[in-house]
Amino acid sequence: MPNKNTDNLFQLIKSLSKGEKRNFKLYVSRNSGSENLKIVQLFDALDKMSNYDEQQLLLKNKDLKKQQLSNSKAYLFRQILISLRLIQHNSSIDISLHEQLDFARILYSKGLYIQSLKILDKVKETARNNNQLILQLKANFFEKQIESLHITRSIDDRAEQLSKESNQLNHHLFLVTKLSNLALELYSWYIKHGHVKDQNEVHALKLFFDTNLPDYNPAELSFYEKLYLYQAFCWYGFIMQDLLSYYRYTQKWVMLFEDNPTMKMVETSQYIRGMHNLLSANFNLSNYSTFNEYLQKFEEFANSETGNLNNNAQIQTFVYLHIAKLNKHFLEGSFKEGLLLVPFIEEKLEEYALQLDRHRVLVFYYKIACLYFGNGDYGTSIQYLNRIINLKADLRADLQCYARLLHLIAHFELGNYDILEHLIKSVYRFMANMKNLTSVEEEIFKFIRKSFSLSRTKIIPAFQSLKERLEKLQSNPMQTRSFMYLDILSWLESKIDGKSMQKIRNEKYEKKKG
Repeated sequence: MPNKNTDNLFQLIKSLSKGEKRNFKLYVSRNSGSENLKIVQLFDALDKMSNYDEQQLLLKNKDLKKQQLSNSKAYLFRQILISLRLIQHNSSIDISLHEQLDFARILYSKGLYIQSLKILDKVKETARNNNQLILQLKANFFEKQIESLHITRSIDDRAEQLSKESNQLNHHLFLVTKLSNLALELYSWYIKHGHVKDQNEVHALKLFFDTNLPDYNPAELSFYEKLYLYQAFCWYGFIMQDLLSYYRYTQKWVMLFEDNPTMKMVETSQYIRGMHNLLSANFNLSNYSTFNEYLQKFEEFANSETGNLNNNAQIQTFVYLHIAKLNKHFLEGSFKEGLLLVPFIEEKLEEYALQLDRHRVLVFYYKIACLYFGNGDYGTSIQYLNRIINLKADLRADLQCYARLLHLIAHFELGNYDILEHLIKSVYRFMANMKNLTSVEEEIFKFIRKSFSLSRTKIIPAFQSLKERLEKLQSNPMQTRSFMYLDILSWLESKIDGKSMQKIRNEKYEKKKG
């Protein structure tokens, strides 16, 4: 996994496009002075570095004094942000509205109260049209300040109107806060723990959800109230392994944007995330035709102006589009073709190393490892699984567990019996400590332990017996996640029928598609 550099200024400079770097230098040149010439020198020096090294920076740039470096870096950081703000104010509704609020405050300070109020009125209208509740409230609060200090006679009954407006906005913001908190805490649960593992966790999660879900009237919900409500139900269904509920609410999430198309530009990341979850829901339910329909739609979005609005949109689109593309190959059983994506994904993981969080990278490593396993390249699969296993197990305990289990099965396939006994004990202990052992995993461990003493004539019947036992567990809600992370049944069928796993998966796809 790429090592991220922690210097904030260095990260900011490395995130800039060529156009943004050029714009920064033009901005600085318009405000030329001795201090600005120094920060351009510092900017260029940092831009040329592959990794941040303060000692090398000072050694190669004698004009940069160590005692002044901290202040120079802080000044450069601020100037870069100012230059970025100047070119991005038209592409971001909240930046644009904050700018208008600043203008209103400047006019107020000049004693031009009516002009200030006119700008605030426009801010509220634009904010209302774009569902920006907080900015509506800020404009409302400033209006109340002006009206309470000056006799403007701008509109009759102004005080009553502003008070009523303020109360309505506060009511909506209260619900937005409660629902966004609930959605965030549920997502945090999933990142830390994965899916529920037993009835105790089911009860605890249900109690938490019911306790924190506020009362609401569906007919009165604003855009953001609906968005966070759907997200909360989406994560709740996913963690509970209620895949139909997960699918239903991810669809509501995406349809909310289809019904409010202007919000795709305002909340691009939320739309991208909604599409990702809708694609994942269709993948988990093996809805082939619907999955392909939304994948095509998402790819069109990725090539649109909105999909390339900024670095963040480009990075998120890359991540979720390519996770979906990998999932498409899992659905179709086209593992060999899926591996053609790996070099590009690796290249982008390196390019976006400063911006990508470890969770996303782990997901890519696991899916790539599964592709290699399905293609019969167990050695390369193990290499990718080792990237997960060698990391500190403080994130996605479920992914850590199934990476180890797949790692064990890959060594079983390679016939590395000299290390299997140790691996079985190690993986079993790890999964038990993580409280990630279900009946499915217990059956797999039993089989691998017994396999050492089985002759060639008995191994196929043993595979058949294991498959039958696992098929009985497949309908148990508490066992669902095992089959989501490991396509263990297709692996067993490949061993029983003497076919490649790719062939088995492809036959299933063609049968269901037909």
